[in-house]
Amino acid sequence: MKISGFVIVAISAASLASCAITVPVAVISGKGDVMRGTSTATMSGGSFQVAGRLKGKTVKCAGSYDSLDTSVTISMAVHCSDGRKGIVIATRQANGLDGSGRVRLTDGTDADFVFGRAAAAL
Repeated sequence: MKISGFVIVAISAASLASCAITVPVAVISGKGDVMRGTSTATMSGGSFQVAGRLKGKTVKCAGSYDSLDTSVTISMAVHCSDGRKGIVIATRQANGLDGSGRVRLTDGTDADFVFGRAAAAL
């Protein structure tokens, strides 16, 4: 009986470790450029990636974050394919799946972003 209980616990742990939640992300610059992508959270960490036009250039940007951090507001580094980098500050709604924030890149580029339902609606 104890062995079967261990097997159930091991299978449950493996199932939880493979869980991932992915939500859409949309970044909108002050000049109207739009980048779209996703943010994915797993038990081992979170990552985001977006692609589109920013300051007239086609670019991809990505970063990672601590998916187990339960703070309402989190910050994370972002790196772009054209060499730009910066900081992202995200504020989550109570459900943890929706929210918004601000991106500031080292070249002075600022943009707003939304994730979750608001990004899906754009």
